[in-house]
Amino acid sequence: MPPEPTPEPIPPMGWVRVALRGGALAILVFGGLLILLLVRVFERPIYGLRRPVTPHVTQFVCRNAFRVLGMGFATQGQWMKQRGAVVANHSSWLDIFTLNARKRIYFVSKSEVAGWPGIGWLARATGTVFINRDPKEARAQKQIFEDRLLAGHKLLFFPEGTSTDGMVVLPFKSTLFQAFFSDHLRHEMHIQPVTVVYHAPDAADDRFYGWWGEMDFGSHLLKVLAAPRQGKVDVIYHDPVAVDDFPNRKTLAAHVEATVRSGMPNDRQG
Repeated sequence: MPPEPTPEPIPPMGWVRVALRGGALAILVFGGLLILLLVRVFERPIYGLRRPVTPHVTQFVCRNAFRVLGMGFATQGQWMKQRGAVVANHSSWLDIFTLNARKRIYFVSKSEVAGWPGIGWLARATGTVFINRDPKEARAQKQIFEDRLLAGHKLLFFPEGTSTDGMVVLPFKSTLFQAFFSDHLRHEMHIQPVTVVYHAPDAADDRFYGWWGEMDFGSHLLKVLAAPRQGKVDVIYHDPVAVDDFPNRKTLAAHVEATVRSGMPNDRQG
């Protein structure tokens, strides 16, 4: 991937937009978080792992985040009804809003995210599954996967293993797919590939919404909030596939990678 762009100074009117959009977004996100936590107090003892109410709060917040930003949001295809997981390409912190806006999902994230101010709190509250790359914890993490999937949760993970500039789809790592081939899961689970395509505002760099490498979250957030006009995001839900249709994790990973890649515009097929 090309080097990360140097942040440009924000003009005075840009700071006005930062204040207006940022304030509204903060009220929406943290107000929604407060409501979610209050509802979860009653939801947890009644339903345990199942969350029949709180995901609707998350969806409401994420759908309206795009209205606050003034950013277009469109989807194609149908989300799957079967039990299983969702995989997508990863371009930005905006993926949190993008992928939660229409589909009730639970992210799978690296354990470090749990400690991030703001984002970590939101991730924990919305039921994110945190994984540690320590092989000693593999068995325990596999059990968490199984418990959540068998409870009907649709887990979402990014097989690229990192975010990109939004112009490419990196090769999918097959490691996490192994969990779906356990005897308890493989006969019941489906995987739905999803392609996320960000379109920059007019006259902006095509990578405007990409957040990758060593880019600072705060400065990228300010850039997006300050933009005089916003672009849009397209979310393409591809047909789900049964895990049982594949002999192993590598063939499954290769298939869903090719499917996700096929949803990118022709100039982003790399």
